[in-house]
Amino acid sequence: MRDAHLANTSENYVDVAYNLLVCEHGTVYEGRGAHRRCGANGSAELNRAHYAVCALLGSSGLTEPPDALLRGLRDAIAYLRREGDAGDEVLGHRDGHPTSCPGDPLYRWVRAGAPRPGGGEGEPGPPPVARYQTTINGLVYGYGARGDHVTAVGRALVERGHGEHYRVGPGPVWSDADTLNYASWQRSLGYTGGDADGVPGEVSLRRLLGRLPGRPVVDLSRLVAAARQDPPSSGTRVSYAGVRVVEDALVAEGLLDRRYADGHFGTATVRAYAAWQRRCGYTGAAADGIPGRDSLTRLGRARGFDVTP
Repeated sequence: MRDAHLANTSENYVDVAYNLLVCEHGTVYEGRGAHRRCGANGSAELNRAHYAVCALLGSSGLTEPPDALLRGLRDAIAYLRREGDAGDEVLGHRDGHPTSCPGDPLYRWVRAGAPRPGGGEGEPGPPPVARYQTTINGLVYGYGARGDHVTAVGRALVERGHGEHYRVGPGPVWSDADTLNYASWQRSLGYTGGDADGVPGEVSLRRLLGRLPGRPVVDLSRLVAAARQDPPSSGTRVSYAGVRVVEDALVAEGLLDRRYADGHFGTATVRAYAAWQRRCGYTGAAADGIPGRDSLTRLGRARGFDVTP
């Protein structure tokens, strides 16, 4: 549907025309979202003054809206009122534009006041779930991600009592259920609003699993900045976690005493890295203990981490 809208050069759409869309199972999908003008009506004034929620029904096939879809529509209306400052009016497309949309069966429900099946039409429904991804240590998390690491997250959520949305699974593909369960986990940690979006961050994932799976990634520019500044006093917060990754690698190479692997790129770490550079064949000023791309890449290859610019 979105592809068809974007291909319509006469309308010059910038996205799918609708703010939200609801399927037969009651899932609410984000289109343009809240606080965005819809493109669903031929009249610019209608588009300015109303949100557009699309029920995924047809003129053939599925024509009668099931209760799950009607509940999803009420969830979408509640979301737009709560997050998008929508008013109380609920209309069918034909009320403002010459069209048969949304079809007679659904329009009868609209004319009846759009009641929530089972009552409670004023109950706020859940917002559309986040459908983007993030990458942590080279592993992708979020909607559509696939792999054993996704299954591991789901199992950990179940173990911690946050698996209520699973019907099948968890894993190996990240679904809406994973997002909703992870959001529940984030809220249990005290996250609110957009910080509890159901997409993992390093802190919440570490607290869930006790570690961060995958290969660590060290940012060369941030590492060099840490190496060039005077190390902070004992007990201060570590400014860049990649320092500890490199220090652990130097310890494994027998170049740094474990007691100095404290996350601060201090004198002992500079000396140890200079020794690594000499082991790589560098001499003189090229073995000054300040990481370079070649020596850091070789250390990462030997000790299991990747390097970014």
